[in-house]
Amino acid sequence: MTSADGSVIDYPVFPTVDILGVPVSRTTIPAAVAAIFSAIRSGKSQYVCVRDVHGIMHAVEHPEMMEIQRRAAIVTPDGMPLVIVARRRGYNDIERVCGADLMEAVCAASQAPGFKHFFYGGKEGVAELLIERLRARYPGLQVAGHYCPPFRSLTTAEDKAATAMIRASGADIVWVGISTPKQEYWMRDHVSQLPGVTLLGVGAAFDFHAGIIKRAPVIMRRLSLEWLHRLGSEPRRLWRRYLIMAPKFVWHVLREKSSETR
Repeated sequence: MTSADGSVIDYPVFPTVDILGVPVSRTTIPAAVAAIFSAIRSGKSQYVCVRDVHGIMHAVEHPEMMEIQRRAAIVTPDGMPLVIVARRRGYNDIERVCGADLMEAVCAASQAPGFKHFFYGGKEGVAELLIERLRARYPGLQVAGHYCPPFRSLTTAEDKAATAMIRASGADIVWVGISTPKQEYWMRDHVSQLPGVTLLGVGAAFDFHAGIIKRAPVIMRRLSLEWLHRLGSEPRRLWRRYLIMAPKFVWHVLREKSSETR
């Protein structure tokens, strides 16, 4: 399904694997970057969801969130459990594409074409620090602006002003870091208001690249243990995600597999 005038890509641009109803894109980081740039060059708007087990389970339990995933141009597999499920079903054209890695890849590749970035989210001062560190790493990075929304919901007037600011900035890419599920709802509500812009919901990537939260060592990432590092770093905030939602995900996947084999 496409938008009435075809200006918004609201359908999967990659083949997908259905994981508990969520169409997870069978993609890689280079392929995702290419698809993002293709949409920008064609003047299309789209949003990209970076999906982990917590996000999958939130979609399972909330139909509105499920519909948001289904209308995303890309739903990247952020988390090895999703990749493992896909590969066990015979799909080898998929790799982990987490928000922090995708941000690095997009920022690096966007220097040559000069695509402009806008950063929406983060706590007070985080976006500025993030931009400073990204510019140091990628000297050709074009930054159109940033906005740190208050923790509360924006008023209608505030939201209109923020949206107008993004449009006026000439941004091609908007990084949204206000956590799941708020960022997914925000992208759904604003994608049609930002012509030719790609919105990417990357959550904690703001804090990782700003240096606020230390990312897991590379060896832990390679061993699929980044979740353990995050749980140890932020136990109060993440215990439910990893100790309750992850087992529920496994149970749902096994139950689904059992019903398919009957």
